[in-house]
Amino acid sequence: MVTLEIKSDVENIEPLIRSAIEAGIKRLEISLKKTEKVIRGFEEKYKISSDIFIREYSAEDMEGGDDEYISWMGEIKIREKLNEELDKLKQIEYVAE
Repeated sequence: MVTLEIKSDVENIEPLIRSAIEAGIKRLEISLKKTEKVIRGFEEKYKISSDIFIREYSAEDMEGGDDEYISWMGEIKIREKLNEELDKLKQIEYVAE
């Protein structure tokens, strides 16, 4: 859990901060959906899961060679990063003074 305590001389700043964090969460969720779609496309094309791809495949196994391998692996890494960031933002608990 992440605790966020807001101290400010500016009136009604908490709703603005909450709104900004919620907008950040929405943007990350949209990006995650796009990344998941690309990953699903690779999984359907090769009829394997990304887990198997990571463990067993190399660029030589891919129709598109290095470009396709790097694209798929890149999307997997992006998904991991997006999930980490989402988890952090969703754990925020606001503390009122």
